[in-house]
Amino acid sequence: MNGIPPIEPGPAWIAGGLLACLAEVVMPGAFLLWLGLAAIVAGLVTLGLGLSFGFQVLVFAVAAPVSVLIAQRRARGPKRLDVNAPANFLVGRSATALAFVAGEGRVRLGDSDWAARLASDAQAPPPGAALRVEAVDGTVLVVRPLGQ
Repeated sequence: MNGIPPIEPGPAWIAGGLLACLAEVVMPGAFLLWLGLAAIVAGLVTLGLGLSFGFQVLVFAVAAPVSVLIAQRRARGPKRLDVNAPANFLVGRSATALAFVAGEGRVRLGDSDWAARLASDAQAPPPGAALRVEAVDGTVLVVRPLGQ
């Protein structure tokens, strides 16, 4: 024997995973981090269950794509909402009339100006009048003066 102790597989997987995570910090690309975490998982499972090398590789081969899929899902972020989506909570909100001519005009809703159209049976409001959003048609708000 040459005096070099054998390398335990569990700590070797963990060390390799930590090196991959460190490499991600030095050379960011958002890919080595997830493979490093998969290697750490393989090392922890190996430490806990004492797996053979074939099963260690199998654990890594399963953990790697799962971690990458989780990363991709997180990278997409929240879904962008369409103006017509009820999730935007525009219907029922209050707006202020800016100007209306022949049923078409502009309103202020929050800190934005919007194109607006009066509901079919609504009277034209004066500038500054309080309105309620009844519907959304594309990017045009359908509004009605409060009290009508």
